[in-house]
Amino acid sequence: MKLAISSHDGKRDTQFSSRFGRCEYFLFVDTDSHSWESHVNPAASARGGAGTQVVQFLSGNQIDAAISGRYGPNAYTALEAAGIKGFEADQGTPEELVERFLAGELKQVSGPTGKNRHQ
Repeated sequence: MKLAISSHDGKRDTQFSSRFGRCEYFLFVDTDSHSWESHVNPAASARGGAGTQVVQFLSGNQIDAAISGRYGPNAYTALEAAGIKGFEADQGTPEELVERFLAGELKQVSGPTGKNRHQ
């Protein structure tokens, strides 16, 4: 499975970013091969529609699931349409979040978890 985790700095051992559409980086993790890749979020400074643009970016990279702090209405709708599962976290490093994900400790979202806003 290929995961995308929102990040402030693209590092595995620092606190993840709770922002989905406007985080600075995404860490892609292949849970089968345990490989990690850091990618700049191309929608971080978008004037609007960052959540939707991020989902297009993740879908183009064959991401199966995302881990972030909150998902706005447009981002959630786009995730659902792309078949990407969204999981919610409140704190932790990306390394810790992968462990929690694999242990079944992260909650899968079933709707938007944040307001539609620009930050």
